[in-house]
Amino acid sequence: MARRRAPAISQGADGQWHAWVVVGTKANGRPDQRHVKRATRDEVEERVDELLDQRKAGTVVKPGRAATLQQWLETYLDTVAARRCDPTTITGYRSKMRNYVYPIAGTVRLDRLTPEHLDRIYLEMQRAGRADATIVQTHRILSRALEVAYRRGMTPRNVSKLLEDNPTAKKREMVAFTEAEALRVLTAAERRRNSARWSVGLALGLRQGEALGLRWSYVDLDAGEMQVFWQLHRRPFEHGCGKPPTCRRKRAGNCPDKVLRLRSGEHQLDGGLILKAPKGSGKATVPIPAELVAELRRHKEVQDLERVMAEGAYAKHDLVFADLDGSPIDPARDWAEWKDLLKAAGVRAIRVHDGRHTAATLLIAQGVQLEVVQEILRHSSITVTRGYVHIASEMAKKATDRMGASLLRRPSTP
Repeated sequence: MARRRAPAISQGADGQWHAWVVVGTKANGRPDQRHVKRATRDEVEERVDELLDQRKAGTVVKPGRAATLQQWLETYLDTVAARRCDPTTITGYRSKMRNYVYPIAGTVRLDRLTPEHLDRIYLEMQRAGRADATIVQTHRILSRALEVAYRRGMTPRNVSKLLEDNPTAKKREMVAFTEAEALRVLTAAERRRNSARWSVGLALGLRQGEALGLRWSYVDLDAGEMQVFWQLHRRPFEHGCGKPPTCRRKRAGNCPDKVLRLRSGEHQLDGGLILKAPKGSGKATVPIPAELVAELRRHKEVQDLERVMAEGAYAKHDLVFADLDGSPIDPARDWAEWKDLLKAAGVRAIRVHDGRHTAATLLIAQGVQLEVVQEILRHSSITVTRGYVHIASEMAKKATDRMGASLLRRPSTP
């Protein structure tokens, strides 16, 4: 088949084959001409055809040596993803790239990256026993980074779109307590300090960070409502001594010049604990049941006494649930308290976040409309709320069966 019209190809005095291809126009109005040099004529023809294809499709890569995948991903995480993602999220992204991507394809140039490189990354993760959800998230990070690189003319294509089968993960099954189990947990918590923290979690479905970040100035016990405007969050420190770190400390928290990155509207409390806006649909006002109002009043009386006993040493963070000195409760310690509480209650071991699922299923099982449940739990979409219906339906069926067995039972006839 005859080749398309293309630049002349000639062999130079150095023994290499050369061609000059005009692929467009530079910003100064001059022709954007690329020099192609290869050991054989066939290799030059192949590269010239590639450039002509790119010119026709409008996907010509910027001049200069293409960055490696690792170089681009580090730049992407530092300058692109950092604008829209939480610093803690970026830390997680870096970990996945460092552990799973760089060892296999980190040194590959962007313009030479192939779908087979991604296949190998995901296969090695699978063989190493990584969860499907971890593989999917790694793919999403790579796909987004490669799409940005493609749009900026750094690579002729986004190879993640060429995969026949993208990584997938099964939808995680919702886990929730039954009403009886929830009552056992709250009964076991009655004699513990900050027992109301678990009532708030199970009755209102607050996330862990939202419960620990709740402040008295946002709780109106007289009106029976609370404003979920904050969540407590632990953010890792970053090295402030340079990149790569010059302090020779592996953990950024041990760096003499450690830095805690705060975004607009965030507040640092103690160490790496910060207050930030809640997840999802954001700030919302949530009604408080009368029984929970009474429990929070009792909780406040105890906390006021602790404040008096601590005198000037009591932290002025205004937290509803705090340590004896008013300092915030670390989420890791809150998690340990939850596990200990479940053991004492003699119920199944589930995550702290599953308390939120419990609130959703109990509300639906009691006949509360989905739109109302969505508003209380602040789900971003009614589709998320519908995900709890099948569990709630099973709970409601068991409840009606018990009611029937109790009320409708008839004595057997002789």
